[in-house]
Amino acid sequence: MPVVDVDPDELRELTGHEDKGDEELKSDLFGLGLEFEGETEAGQFQFEFAPDRLDRLSVEGVARSLRYHYGDARGVYVPSTNDPEWTIEVDESVPDERPYVTGAVVRGLDLDEAALESLIQLQEKLHATMGRGRAKGAIGIHDLAMVKGAPLQEGAEPSVTYRGVDPDGDAFVPLDSNDELTPAEVLTEHGTGETYADLVTDLDRYPAIYDELGLFSFPPVINGKRTEVTTGSRELFVELTGTDQWTIDRMCNIICYALSARGATIEEVEVNYADGATYPDEYGSELVRPNLDTDEKTVGHDRIETLLGVDFEPEEVVDCFERAGLDASYTLDEDVRYEVEIPPYRVDVLHPLDLVDDVGRAYGFDNLEPRYPDVGTVGGRHERSRLEDAVRTSLVGLGFEDLLNFHMTSGTENYERMRVEPGTGGAAVDGTGVFGGGDPVEITEPYSEEYTQLRTWSLPSLVMLLERNTHNAYPQDVAEVGFVAERDDDADTNVAESRHVAGAVARRDASYEAAKGRLQALCNDFDADLETPRTEHPSFIGGRAADVVIDGERVGVIGELHPAVLVEHDLEVPVAAFEFALDALR
Repeated sequence: MPVVDVDPDELRELTGHEDKGDEELKSDLFGLGLEFEGETEAGQFQFEFAPDRLDRLSVEGVARSLRYHYGDARGVYVPSTNDPEWTIEVDESVPDERPYVTGAVVRGLDLDEAALESLIQLQEKLHATMGRGRAKGAIGIHDLAMVKGAPLQEGAEPSVTYRGVDPDGDAFVPLDSNDELTPAEVLTEHGTGETYADLVTDLDRYPAIYDELGLFSFPPVINGKRTEVTTGSRELFVELTGTDQWTIDRMCNIICYALSARGATIEEVEVNYADGATYPDEYGSELVRPNLDTDEKTVGHDRIETLLGVDFEPEEVVDCFERAGLDASYTLDEDVRYEVEIPPYRVDVLHPLDLVDDVGRAYGFDNLEPRYPDVGTVGGRHERSRLEDAVRTSLVGLGFEDLLNFHMTSGTENYERMRVEPGTGGAAVDGTGVFGGGDPVEITEPYSEEYTQLRTWSLPSLVMLLERNTHNAYPQDVAEVGFVAERDDDADTNVAESRHVAGAVARRDASYEAAKGRLQALCNDFDADLETPRTEHPSFIGGRAADVVIDGERVGVIGELHPAVLVEHDLEVPVAAFEFALDALR
């Protein structure tokens, strides 16, 4: 989690509580979820932050939260903005890999060294968190006095242009340098360029921002020295580029709120995407930024009381919301429900549970009174857990090695390498279609191409393990009782979750009969009736595969793996395998 340096004197000044001692500040901040990690040599406090509250990555954001905590501020605050004078023109030459841009103009600043250091720290912490190391979003902050806007026509507002540039194209002087360098030279001859070269080096054209004098920003790598921000800067031009418009808009909001806390005035900018340029479909090709619109979520009164264990009056809940920096109203129907307004700097409120957490913090978790539950019971193993343990014990007794594999995988491993087409049906859910071929539960922002979805069946995991163990002696008999999931629009969460039992026998004489014998013995251990009517499955040899029918229900598949699957996984011995839904053994 990010660690942020906070000057306690500056924090006292920004909150208006200069009488607060260091220990009292630490205690108050701990109540907000900020853990004290130590002090720097300069006497600044170091706090570890939960990754959800990115608006607190600067002293200004921490001070705002404390003002709400102390009752000095209430409800949603949205800074006023002036009408736009500047325009960002987005050219069609912008690389498709980084198409989006947003920004703001900030006026009336009085930056001292502490304020400038705080701004730089906020910029870098946002890069490391929301910006995913600048890959998803990168921030450029410039001295507006040094940006020479080029009017598109006489009498028009000044503008800058976001466009693509050839790697060996226009040169500029980057920060921390005195030499003019082309973008390609920056990536090889400048320290910062070398650090972030992998973000752009594979592009045919690099992202660049131009004013009337030429290139002054090379996102996401480095800004130009001409527009460097100093303590003498009074007006700033803030630009952000990235792969997701929502992300860079929220990063921009956090910066605008931090600078507004310093007494600055926020001025809008127009963003115009040219014909042929990639623009965000949800917003259109003409935007006015920053987008300081508030959001709304709904949460029920019963849910708040149940989770926090406190009996509230509706007015008390509204008071807690306002002291958390939110606004709320409620309706007195059969169930009291709250319509909660969320400020634009809060990027963490994604679910009603986040609202309950805010109520709890405003009320004070230390004020919650522990009490014994109304029911007196003794803890014990869940029925499903007992069943899983019993099945594992039986599998080990049958000679299998018990495994624990990752629940996340990729479409290549889950479908393609097993010769299964996605969306061809989920046997464990409705008893039809190709076993393992259900619609995937995909990860929206995967960190790795190896983990892009939840697995829909367990057998690919076993085959991958056999692939990685070809250097070990045979026989290799492996099994797993594990989690699988697939899309199901009829489920409350749109996801059907279940546990599967899978086993594989890898040896020179592996056959359908060897797998069937193990499966039959397992079913006998649980007094379950097993049938195996012939079937066809793309992962198995035709004529050597069968459905697994337990107590009259089709719940799985068994057979000898197809030669194409064996070759794909570099397996030189036959493999016979089975998989079925754990619930069939209840």
